[in-house]
Amino acid sequence: MRTVFFGTPDFAVESLDAIMHSGHEVAAVVTVPDRQAGRGQKLVFSPVKQYALDHGIPLLQPEKLRDPGFLDALKVLKADMFVVVAFRMLPEAVWNMPPLGTFNLHASLLPAYRGAAPINHAIINGDTLTGVTTFLLNHHIDEGQILLQKETPITPDDNAGSLHDRLAVMGRDLVVRTLDGMADGSLHPHPQVGTPSAAPKIFKDFCLLDLHQPAEKVANLVRGLSPYPAALLTLLDPDGREVLFKIFDVVPLPDPEGTPGTLVCDGKKTLKIGVTDGFIQILSLQMSGKKKNSIEDFLRGNKLTGWKTKE
Repeated sequence: MRTVFFGTPDFAVESLDAIMHSGHEVAAVVTVPDRQAGRGQKLVFSPVKQYALDHGIPLLQPEKLRDPGFLDALKVLKADMFVVVAFRMLPEAVWNMPPLGTFNLHASLLPAYRGAAPINHAIINGDTLTGVTTFLLNHHIDEGQILLQKETPITPDDNAGSLHDRLAVMGRDLVVRTLDGMADGSLHPHPQVGTPSAAPKIFKDFCLLDLHQPAEKVANLVRGLSPYPAALLTLLDPDGREVLFKIFDVVPLPDPEGTPGTLVCDGKKTLKIGVTDGFIQILSLQMSGKKKNSIEDFLRGNKLTGWKTKE
């Protein structure tokens, strides 16, 4: 199979590397244009671009996917199939170009969690099972016919970061198996079956902790947003100034005496915040403008006497 690979972040690099080490060919890589980032506004390459440069793979970085010059460059490559992992939505002029079509790797068991953030939402909703899916692209986001799926449990110790890494490794195997099956004709696409659910892109307001929720639900939100983009909690210092914290790891503590917003700190190694049915005990956090700390290290240098949660 002669392929063109479309992808951007680290999650996609695993699958690109797997194709490079399979019996299939990567004729070119398509990724986002370079962007300026950081205080120095230096140009930053996507992880997929860096991999392509390191391995001498031809590279395309179109600003617009319908640009005639880009479409002509794709046609010249004469790929059998396009492979998409963590890239933006493709127009029909692109996904319908190769003779065997275009397939995408998605980090859920479709039709569950269609959308931009399936890993986060699965944990946030307290799911205990997820997986990866390859499916053929069509006119609708994440609604194409299924090619292959593979399951994995979500453990109580998982957060978005650990599940992301595990699904990326599972995905590399599924991508190669999909290419193998499409090459020998053994794969037969079938419609998605089940009740669809959505996994929309996550914005800052969604990350704010609502302390008027049960401890387990608050803890799942923290897990589902850790380490990125991270759950957010605003505390008020003794002068009433708002200080924003990123919260990375908590333990739910059921307690009939818990009151939403209560702050309990022993000044040494324990910080608890009240919720509707108890507390969440914070294990790691990051104060705005500071580095990430365990709660013990944070409390060594920061006394929270007189601090309280924002109403």
